[in-house]
Amino acid sequence: MKQTAENAPLKELDDWDDFVATRYRQGKSEEEFRNYKADANPTVTEFYRQNHAGQTLDFVLRKKAEYCGLNRGKKGIWEMAAYLNALVDDSDPDTDLTQTEHLLQTAEAIRKDGHPRWFILSGFLHDLGKVLCLYGEPQWAVVGDTFPVGCRYSDQIVFPEFFAANPDSEIPEYQTEYGIYEPNCGLDKVHLSFGHDEYVYQVTRRYVPEEAQYMLRYHSFYPAHRHGAYRHLMNGHDERMFEWVRMFNPYDLYSKGRERPKTQEILPYYQDLVSEFFPEKIDW
Repeated sequence: MKQTAENAPLKELDDWDDFVATRYRQGKSEEEFRNYKADANPTVTEFYRQNHAGQTLDFVLRKKAEYCGLNRGKKGIWEMAAYLNALVDDSDPDTDLTQTEHLLQTAEAIRKDGHPRWFILSGFLHDLGKVLCLYGEPQWAVVGDTFPVGCRYSDQIVFPEFFAANPDSEIPEYQTEYGIYEPNCGLDKVHLSFGHDEYVYQVTRRYVPEEAQYMLRYHSFYPAHRHGAYRHLMNGHDERMFEWVRMFNPYDLYSKGRERPKTQEILPYYQDLVSEFFPEKIDW
């Protein structure tokens, strides 16, 4: 699916992944990785301008109603992974890895470190929600750091100045510390900006352990798991589960630089892994 330049400032969705990996490069100090402007490029800056202006509470609630009911039909995990491959830009000579191969890179990095099978599976699943772009959603509603809506924006969110263009910034109730939420209410009661994290969580949550659910749902919630923001909305269970999110995060950020996966060689392992947790078809 071709998207207009207006709603697709990134040449590819992977441009966002590359930006995040650069921002959180291992060994960077707190001061360095908060220097977003220095790490940014014009397309990423424009992406976040659109993201921060468009992710209102109303928008999030509408998209949750549209997608989280999982009414787009039944498809298998491998079927959707193949569908996701359509996101590769065939005109880009520097991009020859399919989206499936990107998922396998992450999963293989996890497997090589000896983690449990459900953890490895999470690496394979984590970006499947990007099929939202193929459903017609603009990039800013698919990727990007996630953050709570309906309460004050943290200054730990990348490019916080762009929230001035968000209509919610003019609603006093939404701009207090807790906004529409209660203290330590738990993240399950908090609406985060909509994107591929929430969608893949909703699709897979009935089939994977809770630790995997947290990894999938919150892997883009960088203000919380990298900067410690929004702890006033988290409860003790969230705090414990976020240890798993933080454990997953380096594989998400740094697996792309590894060798190209030997897909045909490792495919039987992943076919067996997927079939262990999922039926042939699930609701999307």
